Amino acid sequence: MNESKRVEIAWPTLGITVTAELDQRNPALAQCLWDALPYRSLQGHALVAGHHLYHVAPVHSLLHAPAEHHVDRRAVPDGTLFCSRLQHLGIKYGELTEPMVATPIGQVVAADLDALIRAGREVWDAVYTTKEPVVAEVRRAGRPGGHRLPRLPIGDPQVNALIADVHAETERIWLDPPRELVDLHHGHMPSGAGSYETVLTTLLFVNGETRPLGYGCYGGLVRAAMDGMPLPWLRQMTRLLARTPSEFLGYCGLETLWGFTRRLLDNLDRLDNHVDFISAMAHMALYCNCLGGWNLHLFPWQAGEHLRRVEATV
Repeated sequence: MNESKRVEIAWPTLGITVTAELDQRNPALAQCLWDALPYRSLQGHALVAGHHLYHVAPVHSLLHAPAEHHVDRRAVPDGTLFCSRLQHLGIKYGELTEPMVATPIGQVVAADLDALIRAGREVWDAVYTTKEPVVAEVRRAGRPGGHRLPRLPIGDPQVNALIADVHAETERIWLDPPRELVDLHHGHMPSGAGSYETVLTTLLFVNGETRPLGYGCYGGLVRAAMDGMPLPWLRQMTRLLARTPSEFLGYCGLETLWGFTRRLLDNLDRLDNHVDFISAMAHMALYCNCLGGWNLHLFPWQAGEHLRRVEATV
């Protein structure tokens, strides 16, 4: 273990703090996280995989940093920390069922595992039932907390102005739910989205489109650019991948996202080098991932309370 890299993960509203030690299994990922500290983020909980906490980390380099060591999340000890190319900091605190390959970066100390389990159960209750946001603060052990969102500059003035607006909006909604999403979850849909005045159907599709837009489209474009894909191809892939889901989300009520996307598409040809392209797409990824985190928190998961998994009989 690298004893100089101990982090504290605190949930102030829960009165719980755990300490973790970063290690050398994936040193580049661990360093990305370490360099970004301190920060705060909306704490989420896995809704399919099992006993797993995760939140969006405001770390652009997580989208592409190399990872050498991979594990099956189900097989590692409770308290294992992971960083992923979905810009997540995750923590396993119990049984997991999803066979996902993951990249570990550290371990919660043994003395804090009971506290971690309490935090996991409290966060599950917040996400599934109460809808009271729980904020995680990640900081270097023994150091003050705080928060900042990194800003990547772009050479072209017009694209730089767009990304400044995206950055400002991401900052505004990072710890406060976006008004557009709150309105959607209260049934306010000016476009009339939702056949026969239904709301749940629209919320389901909004959730289903927002997450892959950040994870797959913009995160994927960053990785493709880092791998050296030529700029004409990158621009064409952006047009093919970003327009349709963003336009649909604008119709559903996320007009700010659709406005940013239109401006990005109108100015794509001004991105004439890989560094600027990566910076622009990284900011769009972080913004979409932030929207996705709030979608997952606000969604009325209890609507399916009567539907429970049926265990197979022998």
